[in-house]
Amino acid sequence: MTCLVFFSLSLSAQRPLYPSNYFSSPLSIPLSLAANFGELRPNHWHMGLDIRTEAKENLPVYAAADGFISHIGIRPQSFGRFIIIQHPNGMSTLYAHLNEFFPGLEEYVTAKQYEKQNWAIELDFDRKQFPVTKGSFIAYSGNTGGSEGPHLHFEIFDTKTEKRFNPLLFGFDIADNTPPVLVKLAMYDRSHSVYEGSPQFITVKNTDSGYIIPKTAVMRTGLEELSFAIQAYDKMSPSGSQDGIYKAGVYLDGNYISGFKLDSVSYEETVYIEAQVDHPIRYNGGPFLQHLSPLPGDHGPVFHVANGNGIISLHDPIEHSIRIEIEDASGNTAALNFLLKYDETLAKTPITGSSPVFIPNKVNVIEKPGFEAYLSMTAIYDTIRQTYFSTSSYAATGLSGLHQLNDPSTPLHDDLIVRIKPDRAVPEPWQDKLVIRRTDRKGSSVRKAVWEEKWLSAKFGDFGSYQILADTTAPYIPALGKGDTVDLSPASRIIITPSDDISGIRKFHAEIDGQWIRFTNDKSRSWVYIFDERCPFGVHELKLTVEDLVGNVSSMTYWFKRYPYTPPVKKKVGRGKVKVKVKKRR
Repeated sequence: MTCLVFFSLSLSAQRPLYPSNYFSSPLSIPLSLAANFGELRPNHWHMGLDIRTEAKENLPVYAAADGFISHIGIRPQSFGRFIIIQHPNGMSTLYAHLNEFFPGLEEYVTAKQYEKQNWAIELDFDRKQFPVTKGSFIAYSGNTGGSEGPHLHFEIFDTKTEKRFNPLLFGFDIADNTPPVLVKLAMYDRSHSVYEGSPQFITVKNTDSGYIIPKTAVMRTGLEELSFAIQAYDKMSPSGSQDGIYKAGVYLDGNYISGFKLDSVSYEETVYIEAQVDHPIRYNGGPFLQHLSPLPGDHGPVFHVANGNGIISLHDPIEHSIRIEIEDASGNTAALNFLLKYDETLAKTPITGSSPVFIPNKVNVIEKPGFEAYLSMTAIYDTIRQTYFSTSSYAATGLSGLHQLNDPSTPLHDDLIVRIKPDRAVPEPWQDKLVIRRTDRKGSSVRKAVWEEKWLSAKFGDFGSYQILADTTAPYIPALGKGDTVDLSPASRIIITPSDDISGIRKFHAEIDGQWIRFTNDKSRSWVYIFDERCPFGVHELKLTVEDLVGNVSSMTYWFKRYPYTPPVKKKVGRGKVKVKVKKRR
């Protein structure tokens, strides 16, 4: 049975009711967080807790409650190695960036990897296969996947809906008496799109009586329709890391207008962070600014509006009180209070323009000679003026010019479909070797192109410059070492880093002495095989096959030998001299 959650618009309302003390800590050390639920990330809210493991790997990880292991996954980047446990109360817990699973599970997963001849794997289990009790040892902590340092990622979610809950609302023993910090306030003209013009930044100051706008008794504005965004963070302790805030809201003359609360979000919904923050500001090197009022195309779960659209309307010269409250998951709060008055002498000329626009909540299409793009009803968050131009800049294997559509700093919620008509004849051998590459000043991405009559189509998650390229070159596989038979006796592993100039690596297959061998690809670049019982001492044949996105294949065969090895022992001989004595191999 899932838990009941109560919600009211006011920030001071009753907090959600989750079962306290049902879940225990997944580690045996005191809980210390490197990141909390709702922390701001480049394209998502952080969906759980990052628990410190004292900068170490291989700490025992324990089941947080009774249940059974319902799923495991091994992925490059992302969670790396992870476990999901399903519990009788209708919730599940997730444990990620793990090293080895407990022995029985590790043995089972390894067998399945060899059966399927694939390192990346996802497996489901029934309740009878791997039952656990609260406190059962399930794995060792690690640094696998997209982790940038040893820690345990921990989530609690609704098993049926997969909505992630804020674990800090479940009564874990984590002391927090430090209120969140308000850094900066930004004010937006909402008579037009937030993507037109720039916000007005307002300095705030913390005092004994709360946050204020210094040296300003009454702030005057020429905006009749406006909203606010905040730069803010939370700390679990005065010296702690800067985490995400739990909720925030804005009040006009004591009445709640709009705000957000990060208590439950699904992975399908987490991309709505691109609307909740000022994405162009962040993309161009600025801070995370969190809107307090939703954009027209934001249909995510975190905003709660009292009525209308959450925008503040000022149509009179009266002084109005504004209150902005922020709160962490432990109930610590901070507030900014100030007076705001509309002044028509400060009003600016409305932004006008005759160029076509993309409008939120409707299908948008742009059609140009040799280029088309389709945006779904939910693809954009606010009105965007169309900007398009093309050049005849050709890459070596380019089959079209470069088509630039809008600025990549403007976020997209859904993929846009790009269609390009080649303006060069496509040789027959290239027909199935075509990709569309998107570029911007921060990088590039490539998709396999699909023929649609005389056009080529692909989906992309960002605006940018698009071009058709032919990928006719097979991936590159580096040498294993020098000589006909490479001596790997001193090594504990084989590391291979293949590369591809255009479309990227799609498949990697390795065999030792004709049998598939498990190379891992944890960080999405190098492939690694750690020597085990499947490669006994002796001389072996290693065969690698690598395939890129369009099907170009490279193969390489190596011979290597591996015998027991004892490293050289340094022995001091006289003052300042070192003699190296090498023990002979048996």
